[in-house]
Amino acid sequence: MLRSLKDLEHCTVSATDGDIGTVVNFLVDDENWGVRYLVVKAGGLFTGRRVLISPISFGLPDWSAKKFPLTVTMDKVMNSPDIDTELPVSRQHERDYHSYYGNSYYWGFSGMWGLGNFPAELANARAKAAADHGSEDVHLRSVDEVCGYHVQGADGEIGQVDDFIVDDETWAVRYLVVDTGTWWTGKKVLVSPLWATRVDWKERTVFLDLSRQAIKDCPEWTPAEVIARRYEVQLYNYYGRPMYWSLETPPEEKALAHHGGTHRK
Repeated sequence: MLRSLKDLEHCTVSATDGDIGTVVNFLVDDENWGVRYLVVKAGGLFTGRRVLISPISFGLPDWSAKKFPLTVTMDKVMNSPDIDTELPVSRQHERDYHSYYGNSYYWGFSGMWGLGNFPAELANARAKAAADHGSEDVHLRSVDEVCGYHVQGADGEIGQVDDFIVDDETWAVRYLVVDTGTWWTGKKVLVSPLWATRVDWKERTVFLDLSRQAIKDCPEWTPAEVIARRYEVQLYNYYGRPMYWSLETPPEEKALAHHGGTHRK
């Protein structure tokens, strides 16, 4: 299901033996556009400390109670390596973090999470190869920072980034919510981050090859409603873009391709 990150702020994060604290921010990977960490403000004896929590450590979320249960204890979280939650977080800090939890690294592979699309596939994966492929470049961005970035269209400013819409199973960012501001008062639209021609992080601007009129004529979206697949199909067909679910090859098919397996008919 697709969910707003704004709606997930202030959710409670619970270890197997008690509550840890509340979600105050998210760190997003701007290369693969996925939520890599929740920034959690701890409470109780650890009041004031902020810790990073990876979706790899999630149990089954209780959406009605707005609670993320973890598969680890409070002591495990609170004794985790100190990582400054203010960016930049170095790749070495990430290595220390994932090694501490016994997880394989998510970077350097073809999938959103290693070779797969789901974070749980990397949990407690000491037996898996944890080859550290790829560069030392880290692509983590604060959601709090990116909200407010300008969105520039082909013929003028479209608005500002207002929110992120994510898949609650893969934690992939599916859409940026763009507030169109004064030129189309009261309207918000969805655009995929994959449609951006570039992002100028210094100028705090996302560039799209879409005109204002194209944005204005797109299928109407009501923020209060659940984003249904039927609406997504309309949106992608309208813009003539390949649908993201057609681009994500299931892990078993990747394995077949890697080992020279047959193609589907």
